[in-house]
Amino acid sequence: MSTAILAPAALLVIWSLVMLFWMAGTRLPAAKKMGIDITAKPGGRGPDVDPQLPDKVAWKSHNYTHLMEQPTLFYATVVILAVAEAGTGINLWLAWGYVVLRILHSIWQATVNLVNVRFLLFLASTICLLIMAVNAFLTTLF
Repeated sequence: MSTAILAPAALLVIWSLVMLFWMAGTRLPAAKKMGIDITAKPGGRGPDVDPQLPDKVAWKSHNYTHLMEQPTLFYATVVILAVAEAGTGINLWLAWGYVVLRILHSIWQATVNLVNVRFLLFLASTICLLIMAVNAFLTTLF
């Protein structure tokens, strides 16, 4: 099995953890500064606090949530392509493209967050994923 296509997936896992620490490193001090007691409500969740925090703090949380959504399809697609010995060539380039675009999307959303640019980054990464998914399907079908 060719494992090269697993490298972009591993990088996206690392990036997701970077976003987790970035989110916590901004959210917890901001909540404390605003006098928000995150332990006051039993069963409380991070999104419950977001409306009370400054936008630039909440954006990191929103992005971390996004990294737990669509990328799950990316991870599954990467594994299918790796197992099917189709994780090279165009699929490898698309995987790296997807990860680079998702990292750019994260940085943009966490700092500037103009939706028009963010949407274009998301759309471009989704196109990479779509082509990979179709390739994975065709590879395993025949």
